Formats: sequence, C-alpha cells, structure tokens
Amino acid sequence: MIFRETKLLGVLEVDIEPTRDNRGFFARTWCQKEFSEQGLSGNLVQCSTSFNAIRGTLRGLHYQAPPFAESKLVRCTAGEIYDVAIDLREDSTTFLEWYGTVLSARNRRSLYIPEGCAHGFLTLADESEVLYQMSEFYHPKAACGVRWDDPAFRIDWPEKVVVISQRDRELPDFE
Repeated sequence: MIFRETKLLGVLEVDIEPTRDNRGFFARTWCQKEFSEQGLSGNLVQCSTSFNAIRGTLRGLHYQAPPFAESKLVRCTAGEIYDVAIDLREDSTTFLEWYGTVLSARNRRSLYIPEGCAHGFLTLADESEVLYQMSEFYHPKAACGVRWDDPAFRIDWPEKVVVISQRDRELPDFE
C-alpha cells in the first residue's frame, strides 16, 4: 500500500498496489502491520457500508466523542464521492482545517481519518457505496457531528447538496 500525507495532521490517502495478470489484479486494502508501521491505529473492530441512491447525497459530518473516539478507513466501492475530514483536535497544528478528496470505485483510494476528526461525504454519482472500517464500536450516546455548511470550516463542496437527513441538517455549528 502507498500512504500519502495530506494537509491535515494524521489524515492519509491510502492507495493500493495492484499485482496484475490476465485475470485482472489482486491488491491488499488493509494490513495491520503496514498501518502500525505508519503510526496509525491498527485496531479495526467494526465495518459498515453506506449505499446512496442519488447523486448529491450528503452524509455527515460525524465523529464519536471520547472515550469512544474512533479512527476510520473509508473507501468508495461503487460510484464516486467527495470525502471530507475536519480536524477537531484542539492540540493539533491543523485544528479546524478540512481536507477533501475524491474516492471512487475507479481510483480505489482510501482515506484514513484519525480519532478526533469529523468525517462526511457528498456523492458524485448515483448508486455510490461506501465502506467504513472503524477502530471503535458504535456508541449511540457518543455519536456527535457538526453541520456540513458550518461557516467555521467553509468547506468547498464540489456540487450542490440534494439529499441530506434531517439529523445531519440540524447538526450544530462548531463551538
């Protein structure tokens, strides 16, 4: 795997290294040893998928509060998304900054998002599916979020938001 730093401390793009032959290719998408060698959480305890029927669907921006903070490895397995991480770690040099990148079934890229960062995405294609691997179990009482259009972050979403849940629409501004 190829690990590429982003402008956010601890947020990494992860590309596969396919081995090709006449059948197609084979590639590793997760290796606890390789992630640990990068100083990343190698503990994955839960995996979820999100299917989004309509282009312009926004999910997020979500995180879990301590002591249930989680790191995530996010990959788009069908379609295409604009994936965003926001650094909410007060002691971080990139506090309140955001990073966005396109994840797609075509580019097969993943985004590693460490504990203390919020995460969300906007679908750029109909029938987009997203796979999440997380380092912590889901704890409903620890589930938090910030609003996708909060002026504190000024996220430059590449397209118009067409579908968003009421819960996500009503998330609070960052304070």
